[in-house]
Amino acid sequence: MAYLRSDAGRLALAEVSRHRLTDATLVSDIAAARTLFGDRTGVLVETVKLRRKASAKFADASGWLFTDDALQQATAAPVAEHRARRLAGATVHDATCSIGAELAALRNWAGFLLGSDIDPVRLAMARHNLGGSVPLCRADALRPITVDAVVVVDPARRTGSRRRFDPRSYLPPLDDLLEVLRDRHHVVKCAPGIDFAVLEQLGFDGEIEVTSLSGSVREACLWSRGLSDGGVRRRATLLDTGEQLTDTEADGCAVAPAGRWIIDPDGAVVRSGLVRHYAARHGLWQLDPDIAYLSGDRLPPGVRGFEVMEQLAFGERQLRQALSARDAGAVEILVRGVDVDPDVLRSRLRLRGSAQVTVVIARLGSGVASRATAFICRPSR
Repeated sequence: MAYLRSDAGRLALAEVSRHRLTDATLVSDIAAARTLFGDRTGVLVETVKLRRKASAKFADASGWLFTDDALQQATAAPVAEHRARRLAGATVHDATCSIGAELAALRNWAGFLLGSDIDPVRLAMARHNLGGSVPLCRADALRPITVDAVVVVDPARRTGSRRRFDPRSYLPPLDDLLEVLRDRHHVVKCAPGIDFAVLEQLGFDGEIEVTSLSGSVREACLWSRGLSDGGVRRRATLLDTGEQLTDTEADGCAVAPAGRWIIDPDGAVVRSGLVRHYAARHGLWQLDPDIAYLSGDRLPPGVRGFEVMEQLAFGERQLRQALSARDAGAVEILVRGVDVDPDVLRSRLRLRGSAQVTVVIARLGSGVASRATAFICRPSR
């Protein structure tokens, strides 16, 4: 650690960063670096590779230090910035600050900010990454060292390459965290697939915010009741469009046959259980009460949709014939409620055309009346 932070370490990192370090060149690149840096080559190569990997989450990670686990869990900068804006002006204690990703965003918004972590290596990395701009100390998140601050916690959800799906196996365990923070304003970052029923069993009664970025759901964040607005229990935040949706809004929408467009709502909307609220806001309707696909005669602003050209009962033979008649070649396949693997189906269709189409497959209806239906569509973009 001290070497990487030294002038000699910085120069060595700059030299190693000139190498491509791809799968094809890694062996020769390491050999070349070893002639200059000997036993320090491994840590230099790993640091350069992690900095390049971090570019997917940070605008500029060129001077940061990471561990692989810490980088995997680090919050993407736009998501951390969104959370920090919600805490504008507050006194905030990041009790699992790790390498400092959350603190880097919070320092621009919090009224006062403190970071702590139980891992001395990650704490040293945070000191380096933040350049001394935030006070840091070593402490256990389950033994609070602040009194009136909002406590932000990001428990570990991985053991090496394996994910921890039960929140009670997080580090620190989520049930222990919620008990310790029960009488405190708190914000807890969780895996996007966390079971909301388990949260209820653990006694959480605040807001669950599901956030998406670049078309994928990034996290579910727990906001204690005192930090939420007007009784909100669930919120979907779509950072790509800037749209937010809560369960306090109207959720009345019809169930009807497909109109001009089919819309596959953003994952944050689906994961937060706000599909009907989204439909009501944008004048859409459901194709089926149990399926998340929506339809409408116009697209919500900035949303990708699928213009319906043909509807047919789903079957491979029928679908292949219909697609061949439309000279289809590149086919995007979306599926809900039907046991179909899109990649396997695409290979079995054996299409040779030039047109690009989207096939939306869904099970519509209930019980014996249900049917698998395919929609051949033209994507809006």
